[in-house]
Formats: sequence, C-alpha cells, structure tokens
Amino acid sequence: MAFLVASTGLPQTQPWTLQAAIETALQNSPDAQVAQSRIAGAEAMLEEARSYGMPQLSVKSSYMQTDSPMMAFGSILNQRAFDFGLDFNNPGRIDNLNASAVVGLNLYAGGQVAAGKKAAEAGLSAATFDDEAARQALVAQTVKAYLDIRKASEAVEAVRAGVKAYEAAVSNAQLRYDAGQVLKSDLLSLEVQLAQTKEQLAQARHFKRLAERGFAFVLGLPADGSEVVLSLDDSGVNRILEPDTYDYSGRPELQALREREKAASAMRSLAAGGGRPKVMGFASYQYDQGWETEKGADSWLAGVAVNIDIFDGGRTASKVKQAEAQLAALRQYIRKAELGIGLEVEQARLAVELAKERVAVTELSLAQAEESASLSRSRFEAGALLTAELIGVEGRLMEARMRRAIALADLKIAIAQLRKAVGLFPIQN
Repeated sequence: MAFLVASTGLPQTQPWTLQAAIETALQNSPDAQVAQSRIAGAEAMLEEARSYGMPQLSVKSSYMQTDSPMMAFGSILNQRAFDFGLDFNNPGRIDNLNASAVVGLNLYAGGQVAAGKKAAEAGLSAATFDDEAARQALVAQTVKAYLDIRKASEAVEAVRAGVKAYEAAVSNAQLRYDAGQVLKSDLLSLEVQLAQTKEQLAQARHFKRLAERGFAFVLGLPADGSEVVLSLDDSGVNRILEPDTYDYSGRPELQALREREKAASAMRSLAAGGGRPKVMGFASYQYDQGWETEKGADSWLAGVAVNIDIFDGGRTASKVKQAEAQLAALRQYIRKAELGIGLEVEQARLAVELAKERVAVTELSLAQAEESASLSRSRFEAGALLTAELIGVEGRLMEARMRRAIALADLKIAIAQLRKAVGLFPIQN
C-alpha cells in the first residue's frame, strides 16, 4: 500500500500498517537523513583522498607590460626576440601574453597517499555501518511507537467496556431501586464507580493521544492532532520473531568501530610517511607572445623533484605518537562497547523471558476474570450479589483486560529490542 505524506499532518491514507510506518520513518525521519548525509560526507572524503594519487593539471594565463630591465629581458628571451642591438639598461616598454599548462604527479609520497585512501575507505565503511545502526534504532523506535498506540487503544477499549458494564449495572440497579429491592446507597455506589470509570476512560484517551504524537515524532511528521488509525489485520507485527542466535559480533555499531580502528591505523601510517622522501614528476608547456616585439614562441619543461626532510623539529614523531595514542584509545573503546553490548543483549533476553511470563499470567487472569464477571452479573441481576462485590468484579475484569493487552504489546517490544541488540532489524524480512 502506498502512503503519500502530506505537507502537514499525517499521511492521508489510513489505516497504518507497521510496514508502512517503518517505510515512512526510514524515508522521512531526521535521524535517517543525518545518517545519509554522513555517508555523503565520507564519500566526498574518499574522493579527495583518491585525488592525491591522480595527475594534477592546471592552466593559467596573464598579460603584462613593463619597462623593468630584468622582467623585460626575460619576456624577450621567452618570445625568442633577442638581438645584440638591445640596450639591456633601457629595453623600453615590453609586453607579454603568457599561457601555460602544468602537469604534476606524485610518484612517491612516503605511503601517505595510499594510507589516506585506506583511511577514507574505512571511514566510508564506518559511515555505512552507522547508517545501518541508525536504521535499526529507528525501526525499533517505530515498532515501539506503533505498539504504544496499540496498547493505548486496548486500554481505551478495556475501560470503555468497563463503562458499559457499569452503565448496565446502574440501569439494572435503578430498576430494582424503583421496585424497592435495592438501597439508595447501593445505587449511589454504582453511580460513583461509573463516574470514576469514565474519568479513567478520559485518562486512557489522553494517553492514546500522547502515543499518537510520539508516533508522528518518530516518523518525522508534524503532529497536528490527527487521529492515528492502525490496521486491524497487520501481519507485520507477526514478523517480530525471536532471533535464532544471541551472537552480536555482527552488530553494526561494533563493525563501525572496527572500521574506525582500521582508519586510525591508516592515519598512523600517514603520519609516519611525513618523514619519508617525496618524489614528484612534473611537466609544463607555455607560450609567450609580445606585440611590442611582434614575436612569439613556445617552450616546455619536464623533470623530477625529490624532497627529503632531514630534520623537522620532531613534528613527524609527535604526529605518530598522537596517532598511536588515538589508536590505543579506540581499541579500548571497542572493548568497552563489546562489554556494553553483551550486557544489553543479556538484559534484552531476560526482558523477553519476563514478558512471556507476564503474558501467560495475564491470559490466565483474564480468563478467570471473564468467567467471574459473567457469573457475578447473573447473580447481581437475580439479586443474589451485593453491589460492592459487583464493583470489585468489574474492576478486576477491566484491569485484567488492560494488563493482558499491555503484556502482549510489551512482549513484541521486548523481542524487537532483543533483535536490535544482536544486530538484526526488529522485523524479520
């Protein structure tokens, strides 16, 4: 199903499925856009690093007039206009139009070009893994926001059912009071409980609206107060399945850190290359034209330049030490991240186990509460049950329904968090 995002508010196509919400979040959320911008920046850095190993070509042109003996003499020679009758002390006004092209090529840069390219490639790979991590986190947030609305909706329905039950009880009690079978205090107790349950319904609706605002925020959409309608038959929720393994070595955050370790190692090589010889090949072609001499000529130049820093005051050694310190710190950070992610996986696994136990308990409690409520309503209508007892039974049924709905949604949220913790997308493809 295609979803068109309007300029304001939520998409016009309703109801929402979980898959549609995820696609909208990945396309529209600021977090996803930031991650893509980082990849674009890393790609630009890689292009820059590659450029240092490519030939460099530049062209330039200039026109000048002078009566300076030295500059005039140089222009005359370049124009091939020299003759022995020239007065070197007073050559007169000389003009020159120069056009030149220069080609340079790094033949050897002490390994700095290769190291810079390797560091940039690792940086791009790290940015790609960062994007993957951001997408996984965004999907997990979307799943939670989606299921928060479902929890809030279930709570609203449970309290609404309680309101209807109390309304029926009040109606029955009113008839029995009119017939002289129920005390006024019992009728008032039911009416008070009905009012309190209606207050709970208003609170539940408020929490649902808050959940809808959070849903719009996660999807990167403006919250304009529009009601969010969820699909009643959403197969996407059923694809939130427990992972087959708890191996988190493929977690994108860890892979991004490992790529940054490669980049830091390459930066150390780049720093060390500062103390090695630099060899560069160059060639140039130029043409000089003078209108005062009415002559012009071309010339070329080619050669190889070698540069060796004999002593740089310890600058290169200092840069190498800085790079080594950064590399050592990064390795410890990776170790810390591995320990932290391992703890996160264990916490997520235990959260799933707890959620399963909660679901089992709440399902049993709901079945018991429904049976008890059915029997109690029949006894109350027959006059064999006190009003206070009916209020307690209806309250326990409403609570059981809410607890079961929340437990089911929390189980899916816990599974989604566990999948994210081991480096998987919360929804299985």
